[in-house]
Amino acid sequence: MPTWTLSEIETAVRAGWAADTCSPDDVERAAWEPGNPAWGHCDITALLLNDLLGGDLVLGEVHLDGERHGFHWWNRLPGGLEIDLTREQFRRGQTITAARVVERPPGRPRRRAEEYELLRSRVARHLGPLPG
Repeated sequence: MPTWTLSEIETAVRAGWAADTCSPDDVERAAWEPGNPAWGHCDITALLLNDLLGGDLVLGEVHLDGERHGFHWWNRLPGGLEIDLTREQFRRGQTITAARVVERPPGRPRRRAEEYELLRSRVARHLGPLPG
């Protein structure tokens, strides 16, 4: 299995984000656009990074003006380092609260499986064969 740098992984993931991999839940709030490519990609990005790097999946609540606006996913590596490639999507002053580690169910995701597989295939085009 090849070894990649975090920079190589980040570049490949960012190149894979597009309107067709954006979460439909987030599109209801605001359309995906190239100027904010991370929008609506936290869940499948966190799952993909978990595939590549292991560690924990972390889930928090997104709040804006005192109201919950959904959830946000990111990663915590085995050494404790947190990686959040999609945090920049929040440009309106949203806050993330109530962070907790979530156990990943075995196998491929049931929710957003098509978008996850599409992002995974795009990342594999940049990096080569992926584990799992």
